[in-house]
Amino acid sequence: MAKKRSRRIGSVRLELLKKSREAALAAVQIFNNPNITFKAESYIVLMTIAWTYLLHAYYRSLHIEYRYFRQHGTRRVFDKTKYGAYRHWELERCLNNTQSPIDKDSANNLRFLIGLRHEIEHQMTTRIDDLLSARFQACCLNFNYYIKRLFDDDYGIDKHLAFSLQFSTIASEQKDMLTDHPELPAHIQTYVRDFDHILSDDEYASQNYAYRILFVPKTANRRGQADRVIEFIRSDSPLADKANKEYATIKETERAKYLPTQIVEMMRSEGFVEFNMHHHTKLWQLENAKVQGKGYGVQVAKQWYWYGKWVEQVRNHCRENAAKYGRDV
Repeated sequence: MAKKRSRRIGSVRLELLKKSREAALAAVQIFNNPNITFKAESYIVLMTIAWTYLLHAYYRSLHIEYRYFRQHGTRRVFDKTKYGAYRHWELERCLNNTQSPIDKDSANNLRFLIGLRHEIEHQMTTRIDDLLSARFQACCLNFNYYIKRLFDDDYGIDKHLAFSLQFSTIASEQKDMLTDHPELPAHIQTYVRDFDHILSDDEYASQNYAYRILFVPKTANRRGQADRVIEFIRSDSPLADKANKEYATIKETERAKYLPTQIVEMMRSEGFVEFNMHHHTKLWQLENAKVQGKGYGVQVAKQWYWYGKWVEQVRNHCRENAAKYGRDV
């Protein structure tokens, strides 16, 4: 009887692992498919399923009950759906268990994706595939690492996936994606900013949270030398140190943002004491300054922020109307 029970548990765990791998493979294949535009949303849902089944299989191997239940004396009463199915732990509950095998940074990555899924299931999104791809990449690599570590190398998905080719080059113009994203829905911008804000610097920089790579164009040194689209070097090597130093010299910091009240105070501190909020509002309306493409500011959630470019525009306006705003020319 005990042997039959053992085999049954083993077969369920095997089925969980099979579904887990298939969900992860489907997620990556969909994300790499150029004909599919609903990439990020599909990827997040499928990877959430993949991780959930993976942790269910792990907890099952430890004989940890991963079904919801209430304890009535010595008897367990399991929670069920209205159709009679057991309610199993969702991914976040799996991560919260004290015996979760997932490291903190990998768990942060998953918690970010879970929260992002909650945001995008209520509203259609656009262009989050590229902007958040570092976190999607980390999720994929983390999954491959843990399914092999917790079970066996044969369960890894890396051998089934080749490098994804693309028609577009990684152009320098893509640096704009590192700053502000006016096309990103405001609720997503707010969610990403708030989630990142609660992380420590080390947690945010972890490759398990977001897998970031610096690309440097390189040609082969010798004819006949194997050419790889991406070549990895040790992070502590002289070549990596040189690349990081060069990158540091050209890296653009995020542009400062100013609230209207701050701009008014700045003008007043420069001697334009009569300049007020009404004047500022009339000026940006006259200039139609919030039109996308002018580069004067950005909408974040429900708040509009102005860039230094607009501050300079306001300053020039005040100088041209110095007498009106209480400053001698």
